[in-house]
Amino acid sequence: MLMFILVDYACTPEEVQQHFQSCGTVNRVTIRTDKFGQPKGYAYVEFLEVEAVQEALLLNESELHGRQLKVTAKRTNVPGMKQFRARRPNPYMGFRGRAPYAPPFAYAPYGYGKVPRFRMGMRYNPYY
Repeated sequence: MLMFILVDYACTPEEVQQHFQSCGTVNRVTIRTDKFGQPKGYAYVEFLEVEAVQEALLLNESELHGRQLKVTAKRTNVPGMKQFRARRPNPYMGFRGRAPYAPPFAYAPYGYGKVPRFRMGMRYNPYY
């Protein structure tokens, strides 16, 4: 079972493992880092026993390296439950409802998805 823990940036996996050793057998400690190798400030602790998770939750708000830990059980993603984020409507593109087939416009004056930044005034052109 996995635990999600907010830790100090200077913590090492060995220190986190020692802190949670009293809860049960620690299988693995993973401290996440960014692309430059700097820690992101949170870690995952994997226990061999399921009961160790309940013991680790009791260490919530304990201190390590002078920083208060936040200990939560890692949530597991449910298969088939993809997060859908709706796109915000662009007021400049107009409303296009859901239809099986909507014929395209004859021409797109600004290109698809482009927003007009300014409009030139209508001027008389003798060649039209």
